Amino acid sequence: MSREFRQIDVFTTGPFTGNPLAVVADAEGLDEDTMRRFSAWTNLSECTFLLPPTVPEADYRVRIFSLDTELPFAGHPTLGTARAWLDLGGSPARDDLLIQECPAGLIRVRRDGDTLAFAAPPRLRTGPVDPQLREAIRRVLGVSEQQLVDASWADNGPGWIAVLLDNAETVLSLRPELTRGGLDDLKVGVVAPAADGDADVEVRAFFSAGRALTEDPVTGSLNASVAQWLTETGRLTAPYVAAQGTAMGRRGRVHVDPDSDGTLWIGGEARVAVRGSLEI
Repeated sequence: MSREFRQIDVFTTGPFTGNPLAVVADAEGLDEDTMRRFSAWTNLSECTFLLPPTVPEADYRVRIFSLDTELPFAGHPTLGTARAWLDLGGSPARDDLLIQECPAGLIRVRRDGDTLAFAAPPRLRTGPVDPQLREAIRRVLGVSEQQLVDASWADNGPGWIAVLLDNAETVLSLRPELTRGGLDDLKVGVVAPAADGDADVEVRAFFSAGRALTEDPVTGSLNASVAQWLTETGRLTAPYVAAQGTAMGRRGRVHVDPDSDGTLWIGGEARVAVRGSLEI
């Protein structure tokens, strides 16, 4: 069956500078195994499948896969799917707000031209990291005790641990090795004050794939939970801009903006890079 397909560049600052997302439209009738296999075949960090909503409050429903693993929520797939849905002719019930249904619940997405932003969801786990795990992460990252300022759980679904380092130079010099810490699985985000004048912090995200760590170009869910952690601990005040992808030759920018009720909105530009159809 032929289905509409979009590839979206999320958190971009120009052509092909952000994080790509594959979006399959009209996904009714696809079984879970087919979704997993197609997602893995794209070899992108995430692939999403658009479906009709099951609740009246939602504009659309999405299933999110990271290769062959389904995620309850992820940030860059949320914004990329919203852009694809609009490009495919979707008309939200509210002019400036889309409501996405996903396993994590109903996610609000604000629209302002090419810029989209999602409301940072509640974290499922917070608080200090166990000292033994913190030491293992320090060894994985290859940094000194003086360079590792703090570490905290920042899990809003994917399982992130956030690590604050001393400066952007340390962040950009990282060459992490999972085996150095004796760990089999890890999802860690690192952040530090940025040296670049157009961003306030430099961010990198690493997740385990087999026995190695893979880097994600620009990560919405991590930036959301890191923003909550940094603002709650008084280390940073929103609004601010995070740079991510620098070490990979990308130029992603994530904008963090506070609402009057304290909600943090995590946003950036999302542009259609590929339009087409696929047989699936």
